[in-house]
Amino acid sequence: MAEIGFDGRVAIVTGAGGGLGRQHALLLAERGARVVVNDLGGSVSGEGADKSAAESVAQEIRDAGGEASSDGNSVSTPEGGEAIVQTALDNFGRIDIVVNNAGILRDKTFHNMTPDLLEPVIDVHLKGAFYVTRPAWIKMREQGYGRVISTSSNSGIIGNFGQTNYGAAKMGLVGFTRVLAAEGAKYNIKVNAIAPLARTRMTEDLMGDAVAKLDPEHVSPIVAWLAHDECPVTGEVYTVGGGRVARFFIGMTNGYYNPNLTIEEVRDHFDQIRDETGYTVPTRPAQEFELVFKMIREGA
Repeated sequence: MAEIGFDGRVAIVTGAGGGLGRQHALLLAERGARVVVNDLGGSVSGEGADKSAAESVAQEIRDAGGEASSDGNSVSTPEGGEAIVQTALDNFGRIDIVVNNAGILRDKTFHNMTPDLLEPVIDVHLKGAFYVTRPAWIKMREQGYGRVISTSSNSGIIGNFGQTNYGAAKMGLVGFTRVLAAEGAKYNIKVNAIAPLARTRMTEDLMGDAVAKLDPEHVSPIVAWLAHDECPVTGEVYTVGGGRVARFFIGMTNGYYNPNLTIEEVRDHFDQIRDETGYTVPTRPAQEFELVFKMIREGA
């Protein structure tokens, strides 16, 4: 089988000064991509800045014979997002791949959640994906090609204690991914997300001893595949960690239909409403409408 390569492709990886982002950048560069290594260089909570983190990884790529440019702009503002994409255009002349990986943590139980804990997390994770992807998206539409991979989390998809801010941002990225997949289809732009399990400075205090087996390098192969020309899917979410890759999906039960629905009907048929037998996996909103209209026609 031919080895997967990225010759001629240009990638932006945000939050690539360490952890997962560094591994993504190194793998893409090793396989031939020219990479913009973006990292503000702040703390886990998003405070401070140090451009040396991004430059260190970019130099690591160059020392290995690859091509890379460092970028220290923040993803959390529109101006920062524009500047990151401009770095790719100025240095490499195009942009083909965006990996939205930058993130911070400000965990707190919900009754103690305050705006200063909520807003920066939303700004970096969710708004940051918007701000970096949009200027790149415009170029991708023009060239009729693009790949976008965003970093979601099982904290958003499943939920995790003390992470309402982080979980909301991460599930927001699932919606972001699915809408862009629909909008990008006719332009050969494929958009997917990952929900990684890995040992990073953001997770080392959360996972205990087991985190030692979750090396960040085990996550990067799925990112690279989703970023490749041959990637066959769009609008999907993959969980990956410790060498395991699986797909997360949103399923819908067949439910219960009654044109004269009452509270009591909901109570009395709640088990049927929740029954997962014969569930479907809708790929577009119209599929749910079709199911509802079918039930209405058959029940009329």
